[in-house]
Amino acid sequence: MSKLTEQVNPIEDFDWASYENGDVQAAESHESLEAKYDNTLNALKDNEVVIGTVIAMNKREVVVNVGYKSDGIIPSSEFRYNPDLKVGDQVECYIDSQEDKKGQLVLSHKKARLSRSWQRVNEALENNEVFKGLIKCRTKGGMIVDAFGIEAFLPGSQIDVKPIRDYDTFVGQVMEFKVVKINQEFRNVVVSHKALIEAEIEDQKKNIISQLEKGQILEGTVKNITSYGVFIDLGGVDGLIHITDLSWGRVSHPEEIVSLDQKLQVVILNFDDEKKRIALGLKQLSAHPWDALDANLQVGDKVKGKVVVMADYGAFVEIAPGVEGLIHVSEMSWSQHLRSAQDFLKVGDEVEAVILTLDRENRKMSLGIKQLKADPWENIETKYAVGSKHTAKVRNFTTFGVFVELEEGVDGLIHISDLSWTKKFKHPSEFTQIGADIEVVVLEIDKENRRLSLGHKQLDENPWDALESSFAVDSVVEGTITEIKDKGAVVSLGQGVEGFAFSKQLAKEDGSVAKEGEKLNFRVTEFNKDTHHISLSHTRTWQAGEDGESKKKKSAPKKADTVNITLEKATLGDISALAALKDQLSEK
Repeated sequence: MSKLTEQVNPIEDFDWASYENGDVQAAESHESLEAKYDNTLNALKDNEVVIGTVIAMNKREVVVNVGYKSDGIIPSSEFRYNPDLKVGDQVECYIDSQEDKKGQLVLSHKKARLSRSWQRVNEALENNEVFKGLIKCRTKGGMIVDAFGIEAFLPGSQIDVKPIRDYDTFVGQVMEFKVVKINQEFRNVVVSHKALIEAEIEDQKKNIISQLEKGQILEGTVKNITSYGVFIDLGGVDGLIHITDLSWGRVSHPEEIVSLDQKLQVVILNFDDEKKRIALGLKQLSAHPWDALDANLQVGDKVKGKVVVMADYGAFVEIAPGVEGLIHVSEMSWSQHLRSAQDFLKVGDEVEAVILTLDRENRKMSLGIKQLKADPWENIETKYAVGSKHTAKVRNFTTFGVFVELEEGVDGLIHISDLSWTKKFKHPSEFTQIGADIEVVVLEIDKENRRLSLGHKQLDENPWDALESSFAVDSVVEGTITEIKDKGAVVSLGQGVEGFAFSKQLAKEDGSVAKEGEKLNFRVTEFNKDTHHISLSHTRTWQAGEDGESKKKKSAPKKADTVNITLEKATLGDISALAALKDQLSEK
């Protein structure tokens, strides 16, 4: 017997019948054997990260053994960041699925890195950890930083305590950061470099502020310029020079005075220990211009300056840096018309003016430019004597008259009653219009109140003297009704003359009432040349008899009739009565 035969011992309880039927299962159950096999494998769960070993790789795939019953395959593209990857290296793997439709284990290295990075970012926020990150590129409002493999946002304000002017210089730099904010829902991460140095700066600020005093002069560097002021770096702590404290003169923008990185001597005006605010001044280092103003300057002197500010009520003129005077709009022209200062001046104009008031104590000055011209009212009696005729321009209307301007600063009023001798107007706009030229006569001068009373109708003779014979009382004239009013009608009599007939005097012989536009005969019942009034009646024209006298007058006996009646009665009486009547007639 051979040596091999001697060493092989048959299994006493081997089931040869089952072997012949193809069942090689031992006495131990299939389930127990399977359980023993499963215990030799790693227990994996979906969506968790495990460590695997690279067992094979090519240009397209990397095969990784994670100790499971099957190996997983990861695309090679997920390892581009690691060109030195080789068989045997351990890598992080994310369990996407333990078994896909093909029964294959699905792994992802990219998701594993992202999950691990997200975990690291959260740990960094919880532990207030300082880490190093690479600034990858610029973006709107800041930079993109690689934080544990996650793209985090670095706001421009969080790069440094100083304002950053050139962001591109930081691209590619490795700097220390702290995670300051995480949005779990959108997976956004915000980091800061400024937060690392703020604590140190705060201690430095406290130390500097504790040594500050009002009035102290320090040297600083212009750190930032805004529309309202300039921020100065005093060596670890910032102060603000408000725009009003940059210069004694007016400043439109701080850039007119200072520039970035410029070194300046500044004075401390005020500071707040709690709020860490420091108010600085630049103009306070030089004397106030009012103190250096010429001591011989006085009211009435002429000065030259530049318009720096305009308002509706006037213009501010700078006659020296920091020394301004106000030209009120009323001091820009002798004219009495209310106008805006912009009608006379604009910012930047070089002007000459006269000093009207000068208050050195309160540093105020008022100026005037109309005083450079002669006051037109000084010789008003000579230039615009009463009775003189002139051409004026219509400036404005009121219900009672027309305001006109003879020249700049000389205005006058034409009363509505002085527009025409014969025609009456409801409003002056019926006679003329604004901007039109009108001939006037000076009626009265009020020099104290700077007022002229003017007339237009006085250019012609008063026609009412001649009209008195044409429109004698009880005469009959022809007229046209031009307007019907509540109490009667306005009647045009020609020659620009109008009369008025009361309603009861408009009755016609046929019983109707005269209407507007009718041409009729009218009897003059009243003529008043002082009030320029003519009263008319149409009714009395058709009530008149053959002798031309009205029936109403005929029914009332005249004085001559009375005499006749008396005579008739006396004739029937005694002779003594007749003698008395003769004496009466003689007196008549």
